Amino acid sequence: MNRRRAAPFLAGCLVLAACGSGESILEAGNDRATTTPAPIDTTPGQTTLPTIPPTTLPAVLADLPSCTPDALGDGPVTITFWHGLSNELGRALEGLTQQFNDSQDRVRVNLEFQGGYEQTIDKYLQSSPENRPDMVQTPEYALQLMIDTESTVPIESCIQASGYDTSDFIPAALNAYATEGVQWTIPYNVSNPVLFYNKKYFRDAGLDPEDPPITLEEVSEVGRAMQATGAAAYGLAIDTPPDGGGGWFLEQWLGKEGELYSDNDNGRSAPSSRVLWDGPVAVDILTELYSVITDGGGIYVGENPSGQDTLLKLADQTAPASMAISTSAALGPVLSIVGAGTIPGVTADDIGIGPMPSPSGNPGATIGGASLWIVAGKGDDRAAAAWEYIQFLLSPQAQSDWAAATGYVPVREDALTLDPIKTLYEQDPRFRVAFDQLEASPDGPASSGPVLGPLREVRVVAAKAMGEIMLGADPQASLTAAATTANQLVSAYNSSRPPD
Repeated sequence: MNRRRAAPFLAGCLVLAACGSGESILEAGNDRATTTPAPIDTTPGQTTLPTIPPTTLPAVLADLPSCTPDALGDGPVTITFWHGLSNELGRALEGLTQQFNDSQDRVRVNLEFQGGYEQTIDKYLQSSPENRPDMVQTPEYALQLMIDTESTVPIESCIQASGYDTSDFIPAALNAYATEGVQWTIPYNVSNPVLFYNKKYFRDAGLDPEDPPITLEEVSEVGRAMQATGAAAYGLAIDTPPDGGGGWFLEQWLGKEGELYSDNDNGRSAPSSRVLWDGPVAVDILTELYSVITDGGGIYVGENPSGQDTLLKLADQTAPASMAISTSAALGPVLSIVGAGTIPGVTADDIGIGPMPSPSGNPGATIGGASLWIVAGKGDDRAAAAWEYIQFLLSPQAQSDWAAATGYVPVREDALTLDPIKTLYEQDPRFRVAFDQLEASPDGPASSGPVLGPLREVRVVAAKAMGEIMLGADPQASLTAAATTANQLVSAYNSSRPPD
């Protein structure tokens, strides 16, 4: 297999980690965008909705809800935290919260599980200010939505007021949750996509099992080798769910190519007014991805709303695929299932993890997962109590414990110097791939990912178009039509935003 990768990328990108709560975003409802959108003129290959000029940045935090850390007295102050983490993730959060509650007597945190990210978002939007919690966790695609509620204390206010040191945080993690000069919220459970592959199939095909492909061209080479040798029936298994190959992955691939997903610097300098993924770069990406199916031994498994079909294709006993792209959050469960002997002839040692392949093989990844918000209007003492709890959750030791227990990426580098994550990364570098991939992300709005009010709905639109393309539809025509629909969603949402 021809190699065109750069040595620095190999040194920095050897492992990958976790994505979300496991909830689908297919049925996401957004009751904020209720205005009927006006028709949008388009030309082939590029929508023509005008770009909103940059607004005055809300850099003066005095104009936003304040944070007063010293308002927390001897206590105890009781706060409520709404979250969307279930099963093992929820239990890990419960354990850390109990540890925090037991460690001091000034703050008591009550956790309230809301059923998943979507349920948390919808309940928050539908609740009156007095019925909202003191803290809430929402995923990355809700950033603009939460900003526009005008109901939160910017985390930057707490950072500045307390002199909190963020120098050990991964810049890409912080940047993902900052717009218009403000750090609105702070990352907690962070993930990104990685390549899962079966090392046994690589050995059987005469390939190096420790050298996974990092470009789509190399993915096709591996797929053709699998079929030529009979090592596996297929190369890469491809899907198109909104929170996988059809929506979230498009954001990843554009970011890896240094391309913006939406205007106004991906919504970082001013709110996005249109998407940009109907241009030539996205067309080329999806054309090459389709060629992985037609000429590179790949297989399209469909929309895959559960997120499991690509990974299950690796376990197919009759016509297996040798590779799949999935969230790093799946690594722990996959190793557990395989290690239990569920799949005949496959052991945990056979599971390989590599960086997410892309057209160019460029390093980096955009953020997946969720962040922590402090709700305004609950009193200075409760905001200060929430900030105290957040500082505990983001401490080096808590981040080490959290990452080891869940597979999420630590948001700060110094967590890697502490056990248990230090030993886990040393003994099983597969768990480190996502961290290295995030740490390798270049600075800039393309790598930070898009910020749009209706991003969850826009992902659904993009996923539908990508599904059509994987079935043979013309990439340019499908993306142009989808961008028109996406821009109508963005236009409708923006018309419902509170005035600046």
